[in-house]
Amino acid sequence: MVMIGISEKAQGSQPTLVSWLAGAGIETMLIDPAATQGRDGRRILHVTEVGMARQQDVLIDFADGTPVLRRAKVGRPATAIFGFEDMAFGHALIAELIRPRPMPACGEPESARFIGIAARVARSDATVLLLGETGTGKEGVARYIHAASPRADKPFVAVNCAALPETMLEAMLFGHQKGAFTGASGAGEGLFRAAEGGTLLLDEIAELPLALQAKLLRALQEREVLPVGATAPVAVDLRIIAAGNRDLAVEVEAGRFRADLYWRLNVMPLVLKPLGARRQDIRAIAAALMLRHTPEHEELAWPTAQALDRLMAHDWPGNVRELENVLQRAMLMRDGARIVAEDLIIDRTRAAPRAAVAAVETAPAASVVADPAPIRLADAKRISQARAIEEALAATGGHRLRAAQRLGISERTLRYRMADMRAVA
Repeated sequence: MVMIGISEKAQGSQPTLVSWLAGAGIETMLIDPAATQGRDGRRILHVTEVGMARQQDVLIDFADGTPVLRRAKVGRPATAIFGFEDMAFGHALIAELIRPRPMPACGEPESARFIGIAARVARSDATVLLLGETGTGKEGVARYIHAASPRADKPFVAVNCAALPETMLEAMLFGHQKGAFTGASGAGEGLFRAAEGGTLLLDEIAELPLALQAKLLRALQEREVLPVGATAPVAVDLRIIAAGNRDLAVEVEAGRFRADLYWRLNVMPLVLKPLGARRQDIRAIAAALMLRHTPEHEELAWPTAQALDRLMAHDWPGNVRELENVLQRAMLMRDGARIVAEDLIIDRTRAAPRAAVAAVETAPAASVVADPAPIRLADAKRISQARAIEEALAATGGHRLRAAQRLGISERTLRYRMADMRAVA
């Protein structure tokens, strides 16, 4: 957990911010801005406390109308001002402004706990196995583990095992002597030695050929590598993080992955869920991506509440990469100062096979499927809101205040929405 100071006045201007930050893995404590002015660390202050602010702080206020984000500049802290309509994205934006740089963006409490586990693992030298669909952020987690480890000041080297030619893999990983093969006009240290003292990420580990898996196993067991063409091994000191988008246990059963190497890598397995199963992460990651892709000299194009609803409703079969593509297109192609729902061009064709399979599995054998009735946009929005409310209430055990905080709305608004749901039902 990250600890951030917040002034009483700032907390009073955005009462539900603290709950969102807690769910995003950022704990807060009330501070006196004057008393903590000379200390290190970021703080959240009210805009009227600018005289006590430092460049790394964030100034906030509540005001309906057009939301405002002013990025930090030399001698001036960042400022975020927004009202109720933009509260959901505004809270996520503040979290990403104050989040330490290597820490992955998140909004789900479960994701925050996952990052906490990764931080604990980072303090050891244990080998880590990261598993998850393509685009779920495995490399980002690997970089965070490295940054949070005692090896942080040493190299972080990432290699995609599927992207290297099979004939060159051994030399690329373990190095080679001069003249070891045709074209080897000089010696090469290899990626293991390039990561000396630091961390080596072996991505797409399941793509490693079986013959090379045996040599990797020896390198992990003996902490030494044998460069191609050499007669004596070279000792190495580094941490290994392996990643893959396939279940390695299944690959072992199929004979495509060595069981002994699997057990050597599977010291600390961490499984990343698909983005569609981490709904609150969507707005957190969207905020982080928009901050990354908006040049410092340009105004950030806030998504409207309707645009954010559309992002939250999509199942993201392409995970974070798909979300990033959609946001970049919207930022480039939008007509106005803000991103509206119509600016989000979401390719739904990749989700079709998954939906088709589900339909085949659940449909009665002799049933006839009629053409679906058209759904009005207003009905789709109401259904999406109802689903989000039901999920929030289920996650909080029916506690309305905590459910409202999770949704980024007031408890009164939640009561009105629930009344509307009952009226429609």
